[in-house]
Amino acid sequence: MDNKQGSDIWANPLTPWLVLILLSLVWGSSFILIKKSLLAFPPNEVGALRIGISFLAVIPLLLIRFKEQQWRLLPLFLVVGLTGNFIPALLFAYAEVKIDSGIAGVLNSLTPLFTLIIAWLFFSRQFQWKEAIGVIFGFVGAACLILFATGQIDLEHLTYGLLIVIATLCYGVSVNVVNAKLTLVKPIDITILSFFTVGIPAWIYLLTSTDLIVHATQHPESRTSLLSICFLALVGTVISTIIFYRLVQKTDAIFGSLVAYLIPVVALGWAVIDGEVLLITHFIGFGLILFGIYLVKRKKSSQP
Repeated sequence: MDNKQGSDIWANPLTPWLVLILLSLVWGSSFILIKKSLLAFPPNEVGALRIGISFLAVIPLLLIRFKEQQWRLLPLFLVVGLTGNFIPALLFAYAEVKIDSGIAGVLNSLTPLFTLIIAWLFFSRQFQWKEAIGVIFGFVGAACLILFATGQIDLEHLTYGLLIVIATLCYGVSVNVVNAKLTLVKPIDITILSFFTVGIPAWIYLLTSTDLIVHATQHPESRTSLLSICFLALVGTVISTIIFYRLVQKTDAIFGSLVAYLIPVVALGWAVIDGEVLLITHFIGFGLILFGIYLVKRKKSSQP
C-alpha cells in the first residue's frame, strides 16, 4: 500500500516541482547558515562538523536497516559521500571566509552545468550544441561574479570563488553517479551509507586535529554557530539529501540539479536581510548563469 501511495504521489506532474521548491528554500538558506557558523568555528571545523553531525543522525537508521544495506556498493557510496557532501561542505565553508553568502548561493547554480558536462564525458549523454552554449553563458556569468565580486577586479576573490566552482563540479559527479549507478537503491540507504563512509573520518579529524571543544564552549557566538551547523546537518543535509536522491531517481540527473535554479533567489534574499551589498555586476552574473541553465533545461523540459 505504501509503495502504491508513493508512486501515486510521484505520478502527479506537480510533485517534482514542489519538491524542487522545498529543497531550494532549505538549501538556499544554507549559505547564510554557513556564514553564521563561521562566527565561532574555523571553516575546517564547520565542514567537518556538518558531516559529523549528519553521520550521528543516520546511525539509528543504519542500525535499523543494517541487513538491508548493499555493502558491495560501498565504493560508490564513498564517491557520493565525498563528492556530494564532504568535499563541498569544506569548500563552501572555506569560500565564505571571503565570499558573501549571496554570491556563494548564486555560484552554486553552476551545479546543473557541471552535471551536464560530467554526463557528456563519463555517462554517455549525447552532446548538444545548444546545451554547450548554455554552459558557456553559465561560466561567463560565474567569471563575472567571481572577478567583480567587490565591484572591481579582485584576484583574492577569484581564489575563493574557484573553491565554490570545484564544489559544484563535485555535486555534478555525485548527481550523475546516483542517477546512473544507484537508481535501484532506496534514497534513505544512499544517505545512510554515503554518510557512513565519510562520517567516521570526519569525527576522527575533529577530535584529534582541531580545537573544537574550545570553540564550542568559550566563543561568545558558539550557540548561534552550533545551532546553524545543526540545522545545516540535520535539515539541510540529511533530510534534504534523502528527498533529493528520491527526486533524482524519479526524474533524472539534470532535472534534479535544477534545484540550483531557485536556490540563488533564496540565498540573495537572505543576503539582503543580512545587510550584504548587491552590485549590478552580481545581477549580470546571476542573469547569465540563469540564462545558461535555461538553455540547458530547454531540451529536457519537453521530455518525461
